[in-house]
Amino acid sequence: MKLKYHFASDNTAAIIPEAWDALVSANRGFAAAYGDDEWTEKAANLIRAMFETDCDVYFVFTGTAANSLALAGLCKPQDKIICHKHAHIATSECGAAGFFSGGAGMELLEGELCKIHPHAVEQALDQAFDFHFQMHKTVSITQSTELGTVYTVDEIKAIGKVADENNIHFHMDGARFSNAVASLNVTAKEISWQAGVDVLSFGATKAGLPVGDAIVFFNKTLAAEFGHRCKQAGHVASKMRFLSAPWVGFLENDTWLRHARHANQCAKILGGRLARIDDIELLAPVESNAAFVSFPQAMHQFMRDKGWIYHIVTGDTGARLMCSWDTTEQVIEQFITDLEDARSTV
Repeated sequence: MKLKYHFASDNTAAIIPEAWDALVSANRGFAAAYGDDEWTEKAANLIRAMFETDCDVYFVFTGTAANSLALAGLCKPQDKIICHKHAHIATSECGAAGFFSGGAGMELLEGELCKIHPHAVEQALDQAFDFHFQMHKTVSITQSTELGTVYTVDEIKAIGKVADENNIHFHMDGARFSNAVASLNVTAKEISWQAGVDVLSFGATKAGLPVGDAIVFFNKTLAAEFGHRCKQAGHVASKMRFLSAPWVGFLENDTWLRHARHANQCAKILGGRLARIDDIELLAPVESNAAFVSFPQAMHQFMRDKGWIYHIVTGDTGARLMCSWDTTEQVIEQFITDLEDARSTV
């Protein structure tokens, strides 16, 4: 039986053709090492053009590195990061932010649909503390969230305002930033630096690159000596062009946005079809490239026996179904057909 990874994660999809072509082009001939090549320069400039501002850009191998190194650059060991209790940095990165910062802690907040709210941030910041407690230094949000929902422009601005008024930094985990931009139909700058974000972990691996995310400092004063931090952590590639070249294919001609829109549309179609099946409950609105859905365990087992691979993320029945640039309506129809068979069989 051939296993079907179509909805397991957007990490399971192939490389977008545009990134692959750029990688092949970068492989022709010699180039300077350690990021002094034309591909790295071009990719960084394309990011600056995308956000319509001057910013410092660092390419790293993984999203965990992007988040943890960025947060380590913002926090000292005696500091604390405010984030949602289900944030990826809090639940799925093995304490990397604390490791690279030398001990920074986390203040974990509640929040519906995996969003933190400005009032909750203000309450956290209003807590009395002395030298026995770590100091709040950064607030971090995930865009899109771990439940596939999306912070609106106004929601981000409101958190940015609280951060600014309280002299703390504002970090965004943008592992699926492209999907959020596509969902909101806004420009990249509107939900980043114009909304108060100081540093963005800009994800591209989930959007179709072979490897690599970027750390984008909109507040360039925070990037002092950051290159040394990346080098010490082992995230300065000697053959950097092979890390950065796929970004050129990803960014040119708004390729990133086109593929994100496709993934989002597939998730919307999938969510719509799921909502029409009895015994199935959507756990969150479909706002990006993910559908979160609950159905009986017996149906999950039936789908497993059919070869479908996806993750149970809530209790025993709540599943996460991720769409990617490579998802097709034919695969969605096949999944729905098998799910309807499961409902009538079990």
